[in-house]
Amino acid sequence: MKKQFVILLFAILALGLCVPPVFAQASSTVKGVCKDAQGNPIVDGIVVLVNQDNGQKYTLKTNKKGEYFSLGLTPGHYNITLYKNADDQKAGKELDHLNKAQINIDENTFDFDVKKEQEDAAKGKGISPEELKKMQEQAANAQKEKSTVGKLNDKLNAAKAAADAGDYDTAIAALTEATQMDATRDLIWFKLGDYYRMSAPKQTDPAEKQKRLDSAVESYQKAVEIKKAAPPDKDPAASAKALAAYYNNLADAYYKAKKVDEAVKTYELAAQTDPSSVAQAYFNIGAVLTNSGRPDEANAAFDKCLAADPNRSEAYYQKGLNLLGKATLQGDKTIAPPGTTEAFQKYLELSPTGPNAQSAKDLLASLGAKVETSYGTKKKTK
Repeated sequence: MKKQFVILLFAILALGLCVPPVFAQASSTVKGVCKDAQGNPIVDGIVVLVNQDNGQKYTLKTNKKGEYFSLGLTPGHYNITLYKNADDQKAGKELDHLNKAQINIDENTFDFDVKKEQEDAAKGKGISPEELKKMQEQAANAQKEKSTVGKLNDKLNAAKAAADAGDYDTAIAALTEATQMDATRDLIWFKLGDYYRMSAPKQTDPAEKQKRLDSAVESYQKAVEIKKAAPPDKDPAASAKALAAYYNNLADAYYKAKKVDEAVKTYELAAQTDPSSVAQAYFNIGAVLTNSGRPDEANAAFDKCLAADPNRSEAYYQKGLNLLGKATLQGDKTIAPPGTTEAFQKYLELSPTGPNAQSAKDLLASLGAKVETSYGTKKKTK
């Protein structure tokens, strides 16, 4: 009886040894090194592994050496995708991929070398090493440009938000940093000039006000210099319009800095640069010269403005005021130079409800003239 029990015990033990470990599960490790098109490690890259058998997904991040590593993957067939960073992953912009990669039990290595992939592809397409190098440099420059533009746009947006809130100092600081990042962008210098110019009137210290206007002039000049030296634009009309805007704001900065002649010359450059800005440029010249006590020169500018845009009613009104300033008295009657009443009447014809309509009517009345609604077609009132 004892002998039979011993035999049975051994049989049970033997049976137990043959039972597979139910709770143990086969797993794998995966690792690799990721390099970009220049052969440099991809830092903070994203490696996504998707098991094609059961849908399990693993997202790994590369270290400073471009390495990734993970334990506990279920063996199977995987699609492996490499992204440069998390933003590119969200945008679906992959650098490389490997489909149906077999991951076995134990250790598996999958390296990504974008440069080598490109070289291999180039060989297959008959591209020479020199051509491939040029292509890689172009790709690297394009990526660098994209990164730089993104950072500069962030600075521009931050500066605009600050300026819109009236905080010009913060706006100036943001764009000053942008010029230090890249000093070859005309738009950055142009907007920096704007914020210096717009902040100047808020200064109570005359020296600080002048300093900011000088900085505005310097910034605009750099914007003009860069714009003029740039390669021909795909849209010449748009490029000319942008350059004319640079000249226009530079001229305004000159005027505010009491440099009237420089302002006039710069407005003329705006007119020469963009045909569509001629009327505005000469109207600005007329205003600058009027405010500077030079009415005859101002009216010559207003005439050029009206030649470009005969419907510019405000130019007629300002011209009439300048002429009226040269009126004389004969007894109790005001004698205005020829063209004065015609200027006011033309203003009223074009802008019968304009901001200066009542003033024009009053001035005509003071001259003993009637309001004519059809300028040049009715007999003038004596």
